[in-house]
Amino acid sequence: MREYKFHSKEEKLEIVKRYLAGESAIKLYKETGISDGNIRKWKHQYLAGGIEALENKKKPGNPFMKYSRKKELTNEEKLEYQIAMLKHELLKKDGEITRLKKSIELERGDAKRK
Repeated sequence: MREYKFHSKEEKLEIVKRYLAGESAIKLYKETGISDGNIRKWKHQYLAGGIEALENKKKPGNPFMKYSRKKELTNEEKLEYQIAMLKHELLKKDGEITRLKKSIELERGDAKRK
């Protein structure tokens, strides 16, 4: 299974500056293990948007994964987890209510036509 590593914008910036200073992407790859394609991509991002463009973007995903990866949760994390679970349940219930309302409307519409 492939392991993904996230690099801070500071790490990316250091590598990009070395690349812009003349070091080859292949040499940097051999030294850091970061693909030459990523190094070139970071260079283009940096030139287009500065250091802020190197910031890792938050990706949508399972919001509960950050809690399941830890063996011990702090009290604050336990509360955050409970809040996230309650919000998730609320969203499911809201969807169910909306679906039931539409079903009732359809039934009433059918009854009026008969």
